[in-house]
Amino acid sequence: MGRSVCDEVENNQTGIRSLPSSQRWTEKNQSVYKVGLPPRRNLFSEFGDRVKETFFADDPLRPYRDQPKSRKLVLGVQFFFPILDWGRHYKLSNLKGDLIAGLTIASLCIPQDIGYAKLANLEPQYGLYTSFVPPLIYAAMGSSRDIAIGPVAVVSLLLGTLLRNEIDPLKNKEGYLQLAFTATFFAGVTQVALGFLRLGFLIEFLSHAAIVGFMAGAAVTIALQQLKGFLGIKDFTKNTDIVSVMKSVFGAVHHGWNWQTIVIGVAFLAFLLFAKYIGKKKKTLFWVPAIAPLLSVIISTFFVYITRADKQGVQIVKNIKKGINPSSVNQIHFTGSYAATGFRIGVVVGMVALTEAIAIGRTFAAMKDYQLDGNKEMVALGSMNIIGSMTSCYVATGSFSRSAVNYMAGCHTAISNIVMSVVVMLTLIMITPLFKYTPNAILAAIIISAVLGLIDYKAAHLIWKVDKLDFVACMGAFFGVVFASVEIGLLIAVSISLAKILLQVTRPRTALLGNLPRTTIYRNVEQYPEAKKIPGVLIVRVDSAIYFSNSNYVRERILRWLTDEEEQLKAQNLPRVDHLIVEMSPVTDIDTSGVHALEDLYKGLQKRSVQLILANPGAVVIEKLHLAKFTEIIGQDKIFLTVGDAVKSCAPKAIEDA
Repeated sequence: MGRSVCDEVENNQTGIRSLPSSQRWTEKNQSVYKVGLPPRRNLFSEFGDRVKETFFADDPLRPYRDQPKSRKLVLGVQFFFPILDWGRHYKLSNLKGDLIAGLTIASLCIPQDIGYAKLANLEPQYGLYTSFVPPLIYAAMGSSRDIAIGPVAVVSLLLGTLLRNEIDPLKNKEGYLQLAFTATFFAGVTQVALGFLRLGFLIEFLSHAAIVGFMAGAAVTIALQQLKGFLGIKDFTKNTDIVSVMKSVFGAVHHGWNWQTIVIGVAFLAFLLFAKYIGKKKKTLFWVPAIAPLLSVIISTFFVYITRADKQGVQIVKNIKKGINPSSVNQIHFTGSYAATGFRIGVVVGMVALTEAIAIGRTFAAMKDYQLDGNKEMVALGSMNIIGSMTSCYVATGSFSRSAVNYMAGCHTAISNIVMSVVVMLTLIMITPLFKYTPNAILAAIIISAVLGLIDYKAAHLIWKVDKLDFVACMGAFFGVVFASVEIGLLIAVSISLAKILLQVTRPRTALLGNLPRTTIYRNVEQYPEAKKIPGVLIVRVDSAIYFSNSNYVRERILRWLTDEEEQLKAQNLPRVDHLIVEMSPVTDIDTSGVHALEDLYKGLQKRSVQLILANPGAVVIEKLHLAKFTEIIGQDKIFLTVGDAVKSCAPKAIEDA
């Protein structure tokens, strides 16, 4: 039978100390220890420990201890540029795996980048730019060995939607581009600031369930947006909700669809999905789905060129600007309305990009059994976006599909990102004119096949089975994105995640405990039906810290347990409850409101002739109760180390009978 954390055997808390032997008493050869106060600490020491645990839980300064200044300087430089550390120990035997992985993800990223740039309402070359500079910066500053950097579908869609809400990319192309670079700059600043200030825990407020729903909703929205290129529709809605898209699609059935475009799109989408199926079926053929998009682009481009299908209404990419990233420093706005708008958009997009990258990095780090420093990752990701914004790139982050291919291709280090970047650079310098006749339908097919992997129905089903409230968060985020917009879906995801936290904090669980026969162990009577209640004693466990947000609820819930128990005893003509024991081992902390709630509980019980007893309060809790003089109110002899000791004190006959 499963056992919860709170149902583990009563642990010896750090605040418990044994009293001198003269203050101990023995019964049936068992020594009973009283709850003691922890050593007093001064305010600065306590505050320092709290700050350290909150912001420096990973103890980042440990490697610098007892090191000479020169060594500390070297370690400091290596902290910001890990490549200087692992690069010194790089083995040529790893180069083969990194080279193959880099070439493989390059073949996947080139066609994807062209399509993702369209999602952001940018020209195709900007997608390629974003897979050239940012991966180089990350390779030098990042600590993940497996993550592949570049533009991704969800971030491209989110950025494009937020930018288009401010500026029409068709009417004011230059202003749109400036706002894009400004937003990218502030996205990077946000990420670096979170890393430097050790505020990485903020991204944890977006729950896994909300992320699953948001990603699935974004995948559906992205796929729907591709119907424009997939069906050859020229006049398409600017809205992203499913209702507007469907109206636009079916409104163009008789005059807007192009059958040649549909044939190209359907044929190559089927090919791409079949290639993904082969890759999943046989892991050694991972390169098949990786090379399939580029192969599709080559074949479809050649087909359109020789048949001149573009003359028959098949929409093509047309010209992609040749050459590497031009400088965009003078296009970033640091003051004015563009700066304010860019900052707002950058914060939102930067946080989403950060969440995705950290999740991907941690996934592969766990698979290869190495540690990933979240705050260091934030600095690396932010730095690459800041530099990227100055070199005509938009927001880059970790791509799950490319990272998975990178991992399966046998990458060992971030060298694979450098190889990919070099291939993209060569493409920009020499090959971009060859993409002129690439049909938009093939880019739509590539994006649709890529985003289908974001719909994790197995995770959604598991969420439904495990936690219904989590499933509500998942579906709320999903339907918010699909039926409203990406930003509304994101807002719903964050709101439901925070609401769940507030609900758990304000309405903590409580449980009635009973004695397992022939033991001194007390457990939840619902989890262990064989656990017996002690006559005249009610034992309640509080499974949370007691703060101002839940103190009144905890008091009222305990009294309700008592009222319900008394009604049952009265109906059965059994002795009334004389003692109420509150098991406090799960109570990790308590504030002044919590102390007042216990005082009110004590007074209320006194009026009902019921004695309040506390069992196993932790170090922090007993110290605060002592400082508030609650221990004097209730009496030191009414605070026990375990529930068993408390029951022995107030119902010794019941224990003997058991």
